[in-house]
Amino acid sequence: MYNQELKSSNYMVPGVIGLILTLTTMLLTSMAITREKESGTIEQIIVSPLKPYEIIFGKTLPFVIIGMADVLLVISAGALIFNIYIKGDVLLLFVSALFFVLNTLGIGLFISTISKTQQQAMLSTFIFIFPSMIISGFAFPISNMPVEIQYLTYLIPLRYFFIIIRGIILKGNGLGILWPEILSLLVFGTIILFLSALRFKKKLE
Repeated sequence: MYNQELKSSNYMVPGVIGLILTLTTMLLTSMAITREKESGTIEQIIVSPLKPYEIIFGKTLPFVIIGMADVLLVISAGALIFNIYIKGDVLLLFVSALFFVLNTLGIGLFISTISKTQQQAMLSTFIFIFPSMIISGFAFPISNMPVEIQYLTYLIPLRYFFIIIRGIILKGNGLGILWPEILSLLVFGTIILFLSALRFKKKLE
């Protein structure tokens, strides 16, 4: 109904936004903090007068900005190259992307606390990303998956973001339809980021 030309790009390009956000924010966050451990500069940060939450904020804010810039870049490329235009609310799209970034930053922080080297952080990130990409609905409809896998997808933030991003861009859906997925992202993201930041704070102390 929303892809009458049956072009795969109409379905895949919005999903690319989720993948790029996941890769950039999660991978860069985990590796940037782990790089501090490898170089030994993490000790200098610990003895600085900065509070733990200020360190966490300073380490994650640049990747939030990069993530939002990536969203704008993919949206522009989709319009210029593939003629895919946003039918819904652009502001709602960016707010939803920001909520999704809360999840990826939290996971990136958690990976940084269990990794001692950048290589470990990179491998751990990919171990999380690839299964998430396969069962999140990026390439295959969740409805065609085994029932057990369908229940498992409810624990993956990428699932909710794909529904939101495709709903806004292709269907023109608004908050009245997408609020369950947006609320899920906000709740998951807040919990994940809080727990990961708490664990990271203990590592600093």
